[in-house]
Amino acid sequence: MGATDGEELAVYPGSFDPITNGHVDIIRRGAKLFPRILVAVLENPKKATLFSVEERMEIIREIFKDPPRIEVEAFHGLLADFTKLRGARAVIRGLRAVSDFEYEMQMALMNQQLNPELETLFMMPSARYTFLSSSLVKEVFALGGSVRELVPSIVEQKLREKFAADPESLSI
Repeated sequence: MGATDGEELAVYPGSFDPITNGHVDIIRRGAKLFPRILVAVLENPKKATLFSVEERMEIIREIFKDPPRIEVEAFHGLLADFTKLRGARAVIRGLRAVSDFEYEMQMALMNQQLNPELETLFMMPSARYTFLSSSLVKEVFALGGSVRELVPSIVEQKLREKFAADPESLSI
């Protein structure tokens, strides 16, 4: 099997608005299981995001600039179609709590219905990140709290820049 075979590619999809240390943890641990990880940034024009798709992809690429096995790409539409197009046979999803499980299980089963070759791997984040979400990061930052331990330093910097340019952008 060559390095370009889809069997060796796992897709980790999400909005990543912004990417957190919990996401980074899952990506790094997933990279120990798969030769290549494709971080698929969801492009959903109906969903209001703080960062544009391009900004989110730029941030993720900066975080993972050294490991060439971690790729970043935007996607829209069905994940099952995107994985088929990329030749991926695995999807990585993080489960923070039992409350995530029902939704994630439904999505995994639907993806498998749409693409029978697709398997979903559920990973729990490290214990210190089980409470963490992008929404929580934005809320804490907007209220003046420190997010230093919650996100990579580039994300904290980009949050400061975004808030300085448009203080209303982080209104909760």
